[in-house]
Amino acid sequence: MTSARSQGPLGELVSALGAYVEHQRELGVLGFPRSGVTRVKPTSVEPTPGNLFVSPGLETTRSLEELRTHIGDCRRCKLAPHRTHLVFGVGNPRARLVFVGEAPGRDEDLKGEPFVGRAGQLLTEIITKGMKLRREDVYIANVIKCRPPENRNPEPDEVESCEPFLLRQLELIGPEVIVALGKFAVQTLLRVKTPITQLRGRWYDYHGIKLMPTFHPAYLLRNPGDKRLVWQDIQKVMAELGIGAGRP
Repeated sequence: MTSARSQGPLGELVSALGAYVEHQRELGVLGFPRSGVTRVKPTSVEPTPGNLFVSPGLETTRSLEELRTHIGDCRRCKLAPHRTHLVFGVGNPRARLVFVGEAPGRDEDLKGEPFVGRAGQLLTEIITKGMKLRREDVYIANVIKCRPPENRNPEPDEVESCEPFLLRQLELIGPEVIVALGKFAVQTLLRVKTPITQLRGRWYDYHGIKLMPTFHPAYLLRNPGDKRLVWQDIQKVMAELGIGAGRP
């Protein structure tokens, strides 16, 4: 056999390259695994909760009824074992106005409908006596569909799992205005930590929908003197929607 040296510089280069490849084969690189080493297939990265791909087909739902069916007996977060009912939302599926709260409380969990306790009764008064609308004219929902234990604030992973369903609800309804009720709902939707006292009464954008933050009815039960501030916020909503004014 002709030696690499006898072939001159080119032969020496080929010989060196061959030795390098063999060395890399021994190390298990360059696509040449070492003898006896099993190549392990990388595990797929699971989508994070809240990613729409966690719930394939979410974006294909064409009505609130389809969306509710799609959510099913939801077990996507750790709240599921603690709930009595999943609280989806109620109202006009083509409402111009949507109220969004934080999460169901005890009364809501038992009935399966948002805002039916004392705070819900006050919200109903705002809608019917103040805005001169019927409760069924608007749509009412929460950021979270299941009651957190002891009515604690929802945790980030719970929000991440559930908020895509709220966003799809709003896409399907197509409201002109959202009224976000209370600190948690406002800060979650707007992705801010600003106090509700600084956010309320001003217009914001949520995925192309005008959003008005205001105090939660439960807060008003404890601080009735601030009802006048909520009424100011509601009047701005009414002006935006071009509906008549009343006084709660």
